[in-house]
Amino acid sequence: MTQHVTALDLPAIPDLPERTAEYLALCEQKIGFVPNVLRAYLFDLGKFDAFVAMYNDLMLGKSGLSKLDREMIAVVVSALNRCWYCQVAHGAAVRALSGNPALGEALVMNYRTAPVDDRTRAMLDFAALVTEASATVTEDDRAGLREHGFSDRDIFDIISVVGFFSMSNRIASASGMRPNPEYHAMAR
Repeated sequence: MTQHVTALDLPAIPDLPERTAEYLALCEQKIGFVPNVLRAYLFDLGKFDAFVAMYNDLMLGKSGLSKLDREMIAVVVSALNRCWYCQVAHGAAVRALSGNPALGEALVMNYRTAPVDDRTRAMLDFAALVTEASATVTEDDRAGLREHGFSDRDIFDIISVVGFFSMSNRIASASGMRPNPEYHAMAR
C-alpha cells in the first residue's frame, strides 16, 4: 500500500489497525481490489474512518432511495463537478447495478439524455440544481420531488448524497486522485 494514488506525497501509515485491514480485505473480497479513494485516506486513520462512515451511511445505509438511485446521483454530481475519479468509479457502479452499460456512460456525458423515468429525471434534475446552485433551491423544487413520490427523508438523502460527493469530488480532483484501472472494464 505504498504506491501513491494521488499527486500528494501522503504514504499510508505503516501498521494499519486490524479493523482497517479487515475492512480493506472485505473490499478486496467483494469487488476484487481496494478503491484508490480508500487508499488515499490511509495516511490519517481519523480521516479514513470519517470518510468510510459517511460513505457507508449515505450510500449503503437505510434510505427510501435505492442503491442505484444514490449511485446515479453520485455520477451526475461528479460529472457536473468534472471529477474523473468519481465519474469512473460510480459510472461503473451504475453499469453494474442497472445492468445497462449505456446508462452509466449517458449519465457521465450528459445525464439529461439518459433514458430514465420521470421520477428519476426529477431526482437527477434536483441533484444537479443542488450541485450547481444550492442557495436557489425553493419549496417549489422540493414540492416537485414530492409530486414524484419522494418523502422529505428521501429529499434529505438526495441533498446529503449531493453534498458528500461535492466534497469528495473536490478532494479527488484537487489531489489528482486516479481511478483504479479495474473500474474501466467493470460491468461492460
